[in-house]
Amino acid sequence: MNTILTIYPGAGGDDAQDWAKMLLRMYQRFCDKKKLVYKKNKKFVLEIKNGYDFLQQEAGVHRLVRQSPFSAKKLRHTSFALVEVLPELKNIQIEINPQDLRIDTFRASGPGGQYVNKTESAVRMTHLPTGFVSACQTERSQAQNKEKALLLLKAKLYAKEQNKAKAEQAEFKTGLSPEWGNQIRSYVLHPYKMVRNEITGKKHYNVDEILDGNLDKL
Repeated sequence: MNTILTIYPGAGGDDAQDWAKMLLRMYQRFCDKKKLVYKKNKKFVLEIKNGYDFLQQEAGVHRLVRQSPFSAKKLRHTSFALVEVLPELKNIQIEINPQDLRIDTFRASGPGGQYVNKTESAVRMTHLPTGFVSACQTERSQAQNKEKALLLLKAKLYAKEQNKAKAEQAEFKTGLSPEWGNQIRSYVLHPYKMVRNEITGKKHYNVDEILDGNLDKL
């Protein structure tokens, strides 16, 4: 199943943006090693062919501890990034009641904020029961953007149900109650080097190896 992987930098300015770039490179290297075909859609978005089964476990918060390269005093800094992994739904049926949707249209804008279309072709779609929001402005027509926004919204709902089922299974097995968005991995570069899988507790001491895309080590 194809997947859309999106990295959302946390608060923290340059450090957070740099951490998101490091994660993006890690996933690109992982795809290269697995011979997965991908394309970079936006700044921190990868569309990966047949990548969902390989990467669905990457969803969650990733934490980095290091000496900040942006601090003159090389102060220790903690950065966070949220990784979202969604299946690209084209053949999976997810029913959405039209009454549960709020659809807003607006003019598409370019990188500098300038409008690139005179008509309101961009679409923002809100699923009222869950509060999930999807938006699309990449296509020329409003109808095409609406179709892509709906597919993205369905992917979010599908991922929510998948995660709920896994959480219930994990709770049954361990007595724990994991929640969507919990921290799943810590990467420490200072004062020592270690990557820790917060789900399994497994540790790996060659951080560079993991950041170079060798995720199977975890």
